[in-house]
Amino acid sequence: MERRPTTRRGAAQSRRLKIFIWVAALAIVTISLISLEQSAILYVLATLGVTALLVIVAFADLSGTHKSGGVSAGELGDDAAAIANAIPGGSTAAAAAIKSPVRGSRRPRSKRR
Repeated sequence: MERRPTTRRGAAQSRRLKIFIWVAALAIVTISLISLEQSAILYVLATLGVTALLVIVAFADLSGTHKSGGVSAGELGDDAAAIANAIPGGSTAAAAAIKSPVRGSRRPRSKRR
């Protein structure tokens, strides 16, 4: 009895099915604990779940996700102002050259006689 080689599509469907079974099982356990009013067990499970999530985030290599092509983070600068102003270039000189829509759109008042 030979085993057929799994394709990517078949492996993805198998993985998706396993995830669906896990989610369904956890939902059934949670709903049954709620209906049986086992709040102490639910409290412990929620605490363990949050703790596990915090440990995963703590050990995640978030600094390695930004690949700058050999440029250090200090050389990149801070583009927060450019992002807020929706400037594609991202330089502060370009931000200073653009007139403010509030101040630049007003006409000078005509003198009253």
